[in-house]
Amino acid sequence: MFWKNMNNYTKKTLNQFLKPKNRGKIKNPDGVGMVGNPVCGDLMKVYIKVGKNKKGEKNIKDIGFETLGCVAAVASSSITTELAKNKTLEQASKITKDEIVESLGGLPREKVHCSVLANQALKKAIEDYRSKSPASASASAKSSARSASAESASATGRKRRRSQAGKAF
Repeated sequence: MFWKNMNNYTKKTLNQFLKPKNRGKIKNPDGVGMVGNPVCGDLMKVYIKVGKNKKGEKNIKDIGFETLGCVAAVASSSITTELAKNKTLEQASKITKDEIVESLGGLPREKVHCSVLANQALKKAIEDYRSKSPASASASAKSSARSASAESASATGRKRRRSQAGKAF
């Protein structure tokens, strides 16, 4: 029964399913993205390791995935990692589901959602990395300091107004 539906897939999709690239968890990932679809039961996890290219831009130097799902889910995850590897974070975050489907030579219409999941998992891994990066942490700390300073000034202002209001009566 399983092999009966294999005719619905292109050779490239079947190859990515039978011999997936970048399969498995990577050690000490800089970012992890996980998505799932409760309707079909697919679950995808993408791991990225970030480095810098010759221009000094942050890029995906290593990537891996773990997928629990159908032929299209595994193939979409595999091809997504191939498309993203060695790309800058900006370039990788712009990969679309259409590029994934096209790189597989097409998917049955009812399986296109798998390419969306793979794309979302990659984007979540990049978001996870960015949320942990020193620049983001520094910006977040500055924002918190500004908020604390503004709160303090606001509280001081309230105290002064209360104090002056009491003197007026």
